[in-house]
Amino acid sequence: MKSEQVNHMQYLDGMDTIDSDIMGKVLASVDKYDDYHYTRNDVERALMKDQLTIADYAAILSPAAMPYLEDMASKSATETKKHFGNSVSMFTPLYISNYCENHCIYCGFNCENSIKRGMLSFAEIEEELKEVAKTGLKEILLLTGESRHKSGVDYIGEAVRLAAHYFSTVGIEIYPLNTDEYSFIRDCGADFVSIYQETYSTKKYEKVHLRGPKRSFPYRFNSQERALLGGMRGVAFGALLGLDDFRKDAFAAGLHAFFIQQKYPHGEISFSTPRLRPYINNDKNNPNDVHEKQLLQVMLAYRLFMPFAGITISTRERAGFRDNVIGMVATKISAGVCVGVGGHKDDEKGDGQFEISDSRSVRDVHQMIINRGLQPVYTDYIRV
Repeated sequence: MKSEQVNHMQYLDGMDTIDSDIMGKVLASVDKYDDYHYTRNDVERALMKDQLTIADYAAILSPAAMPYLEDMASKSATETKKHFGNSVSMFTPLYISNYCENHCIYCGFNCENSIKRGMLSFAEIEEELKEVAKTGLKEILLLTGESRHKSGVDYIGEAVRLAAHYFSTVGIEIYPLNTDEYSFIRDCGADFVSIYQETYSTKKYEKVHLRGPKRSFPYRFNSQERALLGGMRGVAFGALLGLDDFRKDAFAAGLHAFFIQQKYPHGEISFSTPRLRPYINNDKNNPNDVHEKQLLQVMLAYRLFMPFAGITISTRERAGFRDNVIGMVATKISAGVCVGVGGHKDDEKGDGQFEISDSRSVRDVHQMIINRGLQPVYTDYIRV
């Protein structure tokens, strides 16, 4: 059977299924969400509350909330300081492979894209880790393209073991795994899993994921839950803003995280808010309008709806925007970023996934945080 004919709402052979009703609840809520239904009165009522309901969250994500961004920002800054103090965590990503088996029309790594492919050996991974460790960073995020054939679970597990020697916190951003595989990666030393649904619109999801295992919407959706069942300490959520209706996607990502937090209160929940960025050989995929004000609205809505959640601001965004959102809403920031395979120690071995906007070093970002009266944090977890 050709993969293009595979029903995107079904699991493929070998994919772990779990007993969960969260996907159904999220999709049902998003299907009813009409962002133009909400008024200024709805927004004002929501902003007067200490704890937001799902309806309040929908209101502050709506167009009616745009005139209230300053009020939202002020309340968000109070909530952020209450739960996170003045601290801003720092980390950097390390791409160890960019081979991919998926044909996703919005991604520079997609298997149909003619790019320089590369994969680090274990010796090269360790050299990269040593180079990053010299900056003083204690948290690293290991990333791969989505190819079990090239970067298998054992390969990723060994990379995590190496990283755990140099860093107190190790995250992974790879293809979805089964519960037992997440448990294995956890035992290797991983702490958290970042995985993004890209879009929660099942119709759009089908149109942009043409081939490969990523075409299975429910398997990807349930990744965070399988990761927590596998013993991971934390999970991150997000949608690729601009791929479809960004308000509906942000609403869905927030609900997804909210329902997971209710079911697994021990899990550390966080958000990332990536927007579509230019990438190699892209001449077709233009993002829906998600400007900085809209991006800020999404971040503020996440904070007010889920005050305890971490929020990461990536180098996709320009330096000035990143500087302004830390402390106010963002609690984690990347620095010294290379989006190609390797690149910290030697030349990049493979092309990058997208273009970045903020290329500042760890030292420069560290100083910026201090200049804003905040505290850069390198370690917030001690492995025992």
